[in-house]
Formats: sequence, C-alpha cells, structure tokens
Amino acid sequence: MNFGFTEEQLALAETVCDVLRAHCPAAALRGERRPAWKELAGLGFFGLLAPAEAGGLGLGLADVVPALEETGRACLPGPVAETVVAAAYLPGAASGELCVGIVPAGQDHASDADLADLIVVARDDGLRVVARESARLVPRRGPDSSRPLFEVSFEASEPLSGSVEAISRRITVATSAQLIGVARELLAVTVGYARVRTQFGAAIGSFQAVKHQLADVAVAVEFAAPLVWRAALSVDGDVPTADRDVSAAKAAAGEAATLAARVALQVHGAIGYTEELDLRFWLARAWSLSAAYGTTAAHRERLRHTLTGGDLGRYP
Repeated sequence: MNFGFTEEQLALAETVCDVLRAHCPAAALRGERRPAWKELAGLGFFGLLAPAEAGGLGLGLADVVPALEETGRACLPGPVAETVVAAAYLPGAASGELCVGIVPAGQDHASDADLADLIVVARDDGLRVVARESARLVPRRGPDSSRPLFEVSFEASEPLSGSVEAISRRITVATSAQLIGVARELLAVTVGYARVRTQFGAAIGSFQAVKHQLADVAVAVEFAAPLVWRAALSVDGDVPTADRDVSAAKAAAGEAATLAARVALQVHGAIGYTEELDLRFWLARAWSLSAAYGTTAAHRERLRHTLTGGDLGRYP
C-alpha cells in the first residue's frame, strides 16, 4: 500500500506555503489579526472541505492536512482552521467572506471570536449558529496574544444541521495538524540557532546534551505526524475507531509541540522570552493550541478509556 501523500496534496501545501511566506511574515504577527486571509481566500483555501454544490472543492480532511500544517508552521493568526472546518456546514464560509469561530462542546469560549461573523456552538443537543451581533463576548486570559480567547454567551441562535461529533473531530484533527507545523518550525529555528550560537569557543549545537534534546523533539514530531494523518483518514471514512484515533493524534501532536517549545526555550536561553525575538509567537501558539479542543491530558484519558474498555483496573 502507498501511505504517502499524492502530488496534488503536496502541491496544495506548497502553494499555501508560498502564499504564507509572501503575505504572513513574522513581522505581520506583531500587528495584523488576519494576514494572508484574502490571498488564501483567492486560492479557495476556505472551501477545501465544503461540498462542490456550496462552492467548495469537496476534499477530504486527509487532503488538507499538509496545507493545515503549513498554517501552523507560519503561525498564521485568525480562526483559519475553524473557518475551513465550518465551511462544510455554512456555505457562505467557503468563499472566505465569512469568518467563523467555534465553541467546542462542554466549553463556553472560542478563540478569535471578536473577528468572527458567525460563531458555531457545539452542544449536547446539537449545533447552533450565532451571529456576531447576537453574541456577548468577554475576554479571557490566555497564553497567546495573537489568538485571544473570549467567553461567548448569547440568547438568539439558529439550529445548524450537522453532527456535533463530526465537527468536533474535524476541528481537533485540523488543530493537531497545525500543532505539527508549529513543532516543525520551532525545531528548525532552534537547530539553526544552535549552529550559530557559540559557547566556550564552539557552536552549542556540537554539545551532546543539546543534540539529545533536539533529537528528542525530532523523534516526537515524526511519531506524532503519522497519527494526525491516520486520524484524518479515520474521520473521512467515519470508521469505528475515529474517536480513538483523533485523541491519539491530538495528544501526540500537543506533546510534540510543547516539547519543541520547551527545548527551544532551553537552547535559546533568556533571549527566548524577549519581545524582540519572533520565537515567542511560536511558543505561545504551541501552548495555546495544545490546550485547544481538549488538552493533552483529556485526550490521553479518553484514549486510555477506549483502549481498556473502561476497566482502568487492568492497567496500573
């Protein structure tokens, strides 16, 4: 069997990468909330998952994972993944003219809700869609200033067709793909810094302790990425193990990204905390996305419950 991505899937990711490199440089993260949005909309990026009759391309989640990784690598701000996922349920979002936020099931907050034209709220009794003017937003503290959180409350809403489980799975996998991209960029930047930063007359990248930490990150990323790809295929096929695969992907991707962030800080030292260094944007994104749509601990708990059938006494 061929487990690789097709030429078309990789070409899509490369095109998205080119757009982000040109229109979402690190400097844009300091002042813009939605850089490259219009350019991505021109590519049809926001309609990738939307059906053709709604103006989209009707692709599967597995087709889009490499492109979503590039949005994480670029630390692209704004509710990009949310709008891409919601476009399958809201036809108007496929063109990129609408900006969509998502409130996950069991929570009351959404990221970038102040930018959203519509907010999809997942509840136990189904999906609801809330117009921005009908929502009351209260800012909440979070680690990522370029991905602000807002508590969302509302009185007026409309029902939205679709499954809570389906949209929750999709946004979780999309976020996992972004985490892989964040981790890859953190690793690349840290390796580059270790090659040029000298101490005791030698590049710190030549020190065995530094090599081991960077290798640990590389291994974590390479183990997590296939789990994300598997989860995307499971969601597309609606297989019985989809929930298990989604949790495995989110847990592994979150751990890889937070490990990459920790090692990046250790290798860079105190400069990693400074306002002047762009590294802080990727650090904050790793921390914020790892907690989004279920923390690593929550997904590990769900994974363990699935594997043991609820009999947690079988394993220490």
